[in-house]
Amino acid sequence: MDDDRVWNFEESLWTGDAQHYRDLVDDECLMVLLVPPFVFGGSEAIEAVATTPRWTSASFTEQRIARPEEGLIVVAYHIEVSREDEKFAAYCTSTYRRRAHDDWQVVQHQQSLPPIER
Repeated sequence: MDDDRVWNFEESLWTGDAQHYRDLVDDECLMVLLVPPFVFGGSEAIEAVATTPRWTSASFTEQRIARPEEGLIVVAYHIEVSREDEKFAAYCTSTYRRRAHDDWQVVQHQQSLPPIER
């Protein structure tokens, strides 16, 4: 998957509908999210995000992509997302595993709040 497709894939996880999200996240995915219980696995990870309202816009900065081996992609970035009058920003990582040609799924996702500037 080339870099543009990677970022389109990641953006779709923030803005796509619940079924799109379920299709792209592996049943064994592990996530660390900023809501209790914070550590999620498998179907609870998928449902924790799929059942929340989708964001309408997403903006990435500080983007990095690593391809440690064939069929594995790791991304790290800062994101700012919004919907109506709500905004959210975080530093994130995601890991994708290729299951077949052009068939990728998320196996890991983590979110961290930006540090408080003093």
